[in-house]
Amino acid sequence: MEKETGCIHVYYGDGKGKTTTGMGLITRAAGYGCRVLLYQFMKNNKTSERKILERVENITIIDGLETEKFSFQMTQDEKEARRKFYETQFKSVTKKAEEEKYDVLFLDEAVYTISAGLLDEELVLDFLKKKPKKLEVILTGNTPDARLIDLADYVSEIRKIKHPFDKGMKARAGIEK
Repeated sequence: MEKETGCIHVYYGDGKGKTTTGMGLITRAAGYGCRVLLYQFMKNNKTSERKILERVENITIIDGLETEKFSFQMTQDEKEARRKFYETQFKSVTKKAEEEKYDVLFLDEAVYTISAGLLDEELVLDFLKKKPKKLEVILTGNTPDARLIDLADYVSEIRKIKHPFDKGMKARAGIEK
């Protein structure tokens, strides 16, 4: 697939649907013939969407850690270990995207990982400023910095109005996890 310019997408907020939006976009891109590279920060390798996306010919998924937890559940030592791991993963994934000439790179929860202090924002911004011209990049999470919003071509805030979690309902397989 040939395109002249790859754009930067940021889907953020406290509402459900950020990852789902990105997954829909990469599914569309793969269906069109684009080569897609996906990495999910802060998520284990067992998310429901992976089960189907692993079967899609044009989508490559890079594994993360087998077990994950929210940043507020981590000790300082765990946070430092995660930060090193995520920065190494980020460098590896972006290098692969560049060298293997992927059309689309989806960095799921990268924005959350930055805001949690587990991924260096300067590293991400520097990559985005120098990314291959034709590479489309999708980032999701919450609370992006103004510099990321300014750099992005698409910015959508997904705001929660109501969610079953507020009534004590746990995440349901196939819907929230």
